[in-house]
Formats: sequence, structure tokens, C-alpha cells
Amino acid sequence: MVLEDLFSLLPELALVATGVLVMVADPVLARPRKPLTGWIALAGTLVALGLVPLLWDSQGESFNRLIIVDGFGIFVRGLLLVIATLTILSAFRYLEREGLLQGEFYALVLFGTAALGVMVAANELMLVFLALETSSLASYILIGFRRTELKSNEASMKYFLLGSFATAFFLYGVALIFGTTGTTVIPDLAAKLATPDGRATWALMAMAMLFVGLAFKVATAPFQVWTPDVYEGAPTPVTAFLAAAPKAATFAVFLRVFLIGLEPAQGTWFWILWGSAALTMFVGNLGALVQTNIKRMLAYSSIAHAGYTLVAFAAGSELGVAAVLFYLVAYALMKLGAFSLVSHISAGETNQSIDDYAGLYARQPFLAACMAVFMFSLIGFPLTAGFLGKFYIIEAALRARLTWLAVLVVVNSLLSAPYYLRVIKVMYLDKPPEGAAVAPVPASLAFVLTVTSVGLLLLFVYPDAVRFYVESSILSASRP
Repeated sequence: MVLEDLFSLLPELALVATGVLVMVADPVLARPRKPLTGWIALAGTLVALGLVPLLWDSQGESFNRLIIVDGFGIFVRGLLLVIATLTILSAFRYLEREGLLQGEFYALVLFGTAALGVMVAANELMLVFLALETSSLASYILIGFRRTELKSNEASMKYFLLGSFATAFFLYGVALIFGTTGTTVIPDLAAKLATPDGRATWALMAMAMLFVGLAFKVATAPFQVWTPDVYEGAPTPVTAFLAAAPKAATFAVFLRVFLIGLEPAQGTWFWILWGSAALTMFVGNLGALVQTNIKRMLAYSSIAHAGYTLVAFAAGSELGVAAVLFYLVAYALMKLGAFSLVSHISAGETNQSIDDYAGLYARQPFLAACMAVFMFSLIGFPLTAGFLGKFYIIEAALRARLTWLAVLVVVNSLLSAPYYLRVIKVMYLDKPPEGAAVAPVPASLAFVLTVTSVGLLLLFVYPDAVRFYVESSILSASRP
């Protein structure tokens, strides 16, 4: 029985074991061999990714119902491992260039990813809390990894302080849920809340607190204020990881908790999601319009895309869940690619102005082409996965008769076009500054940019490659 329970967390155990191996190997290796820790970490994520398909044949509950292995969770856990793999690859040359080549970086990425995987598989709120905090601890350290940089330290402190408040809200919400229903097992909450006593004021307060705790992690308004400063101050590969992995895992928890555990209260939380989605889209896009720093612009862009995802979530249907999962895949490719490219251009975390990309096409045509794909996909331009992602979101909203939210998605997509197109205009039409040069693209980064940019194009041509797994994963997420 114990072995069967451990099997349900096999990918995460592989990540933890690899992280420990990296920590042990790092002080032993001589400085010229330090890059070997990155390859060990990469091997660990690939092994964990290879173990994910084995979970399809062992679906069910384990650890006395604390863990659930279902198609929904398996899909998101696989996505997290892909994100971790690409993050590690994109960080190879960055860490060497910035003098940050330490095994702790890779170990923290592995431990953080493992915690996010447990969070996605959690079937009980206290386990969600523990996994969420474990991943947050790794994030706090990674954000401040440039220890001699004031901006990095400030970003880490802001995320820690604000994250602590959000965590307190989530924990109080769990306590109130337990006090009201007598359980913290997510599937059991629906039955308890369906009774007249289960709809007490305390339960509604608990729901609001859970929303605050999770909304902070996905950077939805009005809990998004930390995002631009943290994204700008963190090492850029860490920013890429933060923009993709925690957001995907937290949205998965959001869906599981609200669509299963809090399903009887949908009439109440629907309007909270509706308002937050509309506000988040406008806050993100209006904030991005006035940015000149590309990392801050992409940070506000991430806020806007959280709003788009909330629209599909608000639909509360199987189609809405499928739209969320597909969009998370497209969004991860867009943000990982964009931030990985930025990490190469902004040597020393300095060249972060959009004007620094002037004439990039003449200097590095490959980088300019990749960035153009990311920008077009973020707009939702046809021929990219971003277009299909928004199409599925709008379809889910219209099927659920959320016409105004669907209209707001279209309006905000148009509103976002100027600041994305500005990057393309600067790269292709502006003259490069005299003496400006871009370092050759290392093979590891070229691989990441190729996978992400080509992946966005292929997902438009072959969306069924993802939709098949998405549609086979939604039933357990959308029905108690």
C-alpha cells in the first residue's frame, strides 16, 4: 500500500531526488565542472517527464485521500515538468554569464516544481497550503538569487511580505471551511455545502479568503500589485519560471477547489470571478501600454492573460475547463520564450528598454523572428496558438451566455495590440544604435526558442495534439 501511494508521486520524487543529488554534487565539483549540475538537473526533469505517462494507468486516490491522480492533474503536472525543463535549459548560459553558476539554483527549481506538482495532485486543502508554501519558499530565494543587486533583493522582500499576507488569507479560509463543514477534503466539501447549514455566512467568508490567497498567486486584480516589481527585479530565467509554472499550478487548484469543492456556491463566486476577470484584463493592458521596460511590459501582459483565463474559468463548464488548460499550454510557451529571449538580450540585467531591441532583425534575425512569433501570439493573431487559445475562451464564454465577458476579451485583445506591435516595429523598422551587438545565441537557448516559437505555430495547425489530452482530462475536474 505504501509503495502504491508513493507511485502516485513518482515524478515529484524523481525531482526531489535529483535536487538532493545536485546539492551534494555542487560543493564536490571543481569550478570548471560546475555546469555539470545543470545537466544533472536537466536529466532529472526529463526522467520525471518520462514517468508521467505511467500515472495514467494508476488513477485514483492515495495517501488516505490526500492525493488524487486523475487526467486533469496528470496533464498539468506534465506541463509543469516541461516548463521546468525549458527553464533549466534557458538558464545555462545566463548563470555562467552573470557569475551565478551555483547548484542551488537548479535545486530550487526542482524543489519548487515538485511542490507545485504535489499542489496540483492535492485532494485536501491543508496539503494544498503546505505545497503552496513550499513552492513559495523556493520562489522567494530564486527571486533574490542576485544577492548583490538591490533590485533583486527588493523584489524578493516584496514577494515575501505580500505573499505572507495572501498565505494568511488562504490559511484562515481553510480554517473557516473546516469549522463550517468539518472537512478539508475537496470532494467532500460540495456535499457539506449543499445542505442549508453549509451555506452559512462563515462558508462564504471562507470562500472569499480562499479566493484572495489563490488570486494573489495568479496575479489577478486587485491582488496583482506585486507583479511588475517582482518580474523586473528577479533574474530573468526566474521570471520566466514564475510567469508560467506557479500560474499553471494555481489555476489548476483554483479549478479543483471552486468547480468541485465549492460548486454549490457557484452562484456567489461566479460574480467574484466575473468582476475580477474584467478588472484584471483592463488593469493589465492599460498598465502595459505605458511601459518602456520590456520586463515590466511583459509583467503587465501576464496580468491581462490571467484575466483572459478567468473568463474561461467563470464559464464553469467542461468547455471552460478545456479552454483554461489549452490556454495554459499556449501561455507557458509564449512567456517562457519571450522571457528567455529577454534574458539573452539584457546582459547584466541592463538592456531592458524596448528601444534596446532597435534593429534586432539586422543584428540577430533568428531572435527577431522568434520574438515576433511570441508577440503575435500574445496578441491573439491568427496562425498562432494564442489565437486559438482566445477563440476557445470566447467560445466557452458565449456557450455559458457570458456575452459581455466575451466582448471584453475582444476589446482587451485590441487594446493590447499597440504595445506588442511596438516591439515588432522597433525590431524590424528602427535602426540599431551604433556599436550595438548581440552575443551569439548558445545552443541551449536556441533550442528553447525554437521549441517555444515553433510550438506556438504547430499548436495552431495541430491543436488536436493538445486538445485530445485536454478533453480526456476535464471530466474529473468539472464534475464532483
